[in-house]
Amino acid sequence: MLKKNLLLVLLFIATSTFAQKKWTLEECVAYAYKNNIAIKSAKLDSLSARIDKKAAIGNFLPSLSANSTHAWNIGLTQNITTGILENQTTQNTSLGLSSQVDIYKGLENVNRLRRANLSIIAAQHQIARMKDDVGLNVANAFLQIIFNKENLKVQIEQLLNNEKQLIRSTELVNAGVVPRGDLLDIKATVASNKQSVVIAENNLMLSKMSLAQLLQLKDFQNFDVSDVVNANSTTVILDQNPTVIFEKARQARYEIKIANTNIDIANKDIAIAKSAYQPSLRAFYNFGTRAGYNDRVVGFTPNTANPFSPIGIVQSTGQVVVQPNFNPVLGSAESVFDQFSQYKGHSFGLQMNIPIFNGFATRNNVARSKVNKDRTEIALQQAEVDLERNVFTAITNAKGAKNTYESALTALEARQEAFNYAKERYAVGLMNSFDFNQSQTLFTNAQSEVLRTKYDYIFKVKIVELYFGIKVFN
Repeated sequence: MLKKNLLLVLLFIATSTFAQKKWTLEECVAYAYKNNIAIKSAKLDSLSARIDKKAAIGNFLPSLSANSTHAWNIGLTQNITTGILENQTTQNTSLGLSSQVDIYKGLENVNRLRRANLSIIAAQHQIARMKDDVGLNVANAFLQIIFNKENLKVQIEQLLNNEKQLIRSTELVNAGVVPRGDLLDIKATVASNKQSVVIAENNLMLSKMSLAQLLQLKDFQNFDVSDVVNANSTTVILDQNPTVIFEKARQARYEIKIANTNIDIANKDIAIAKSAYQPSLRAFYNFGTRAGYNDRVVGFTPNTANPFSPIGIVQSTGQVVVQPNFNPVLGSAESVFDQFSQYKGHSFGLQMNIPIFNGFATRNNVARSKVNKDRTEIALQQAEVDLERNVFTAITNAKGAKNTYESALTALEARQEAFNYAKERYAVGLMNSFDFNQSQTLFTNAQSEVLRTKYDYIFKVKIVELYFGIKVFN
């Protein structure tokens, strides 16, 4: 007995462990932040901006490069022993090292670094904006699933009630209390209810698939969400003055921050373009050495065959002036490392470049940068106009959704009383089945309308809260 109970407990634990996971709104939004394609793309833009910053920092550092050359010279060259031009092949190797650094470049490097920092800020604002948009879309899709779940419960409940009514009507028809036509009406109503249940199930599946695709989940068939919604939205936000909400949005919304940052970037672009008007000063250092591989003259020996050769005549005496003749003694080339040490050399200095005329290129770049700045200022004005329109529209829509929801609750209360009254009349035979079904259908539609307006109201209040600086979920 004890083993059997233990087995049942283990089976219950295993079943609970492997039960289908139900995602909360917070989990859905957090997962979307990590896996949404648009957010991933925005993060790559941020990474690119950080790389640009590293490149801007590198402009302040000196450059260093090494070079080496090994060449074969084939052709007519002078023989070092005879002095006669001959066709021969020579080889030589050269090594070099060069470095240069900008001392002054019209503050271009400084402005490029500042621009890179602004680009990083703009990319971060873009990621935050993407997260707000994605979070809002996830919340909308999540609430749509909750609505479809509750609507399915309503449709199933109506189907169960009508099936019970069908059984009761069958008994009454068999007893001859009600006409057979009432039974046919109930059967038609049950068939219609079954169709409504199927439609509600399909809508639920489609809404789950929509959210799963938004989260980049492949297994949407096993995807489900929690029925509990932390909908802490209240009407307090709607009591705020629309102007106050708009001013708050101007400070909090990322599209305004992005537009302002783009203006700052445009100003830096103008400064970078203007730097080309100023002289630039650069320091440089070069080191070089070389080595050859041909035979070299290492000494001389007297020319016994022709010991002397005339070089001139003394005019006063007529005496012939001669000089001794020598033959060069050839030896192999010195070692490469000895030659590298012997023939090395250095050069260093400053180089100034003063711009005088470059075909109006600098002037055109400055003018182009100023035009771009004007565009960013217009974009900021347009963003503020769009934000103001969106804020006031969101507030109006939220207040309208609130009124619609309250009206739906009032209508549901009335339909509930009407349906209860219809049940009482139908039970005593004072109402036919058609009228009773009509009353029940109106009651069910009122329930669905309350659900629809409820979640529509929650979502639209969430939009207003987002403009006010409140996140999609707490």
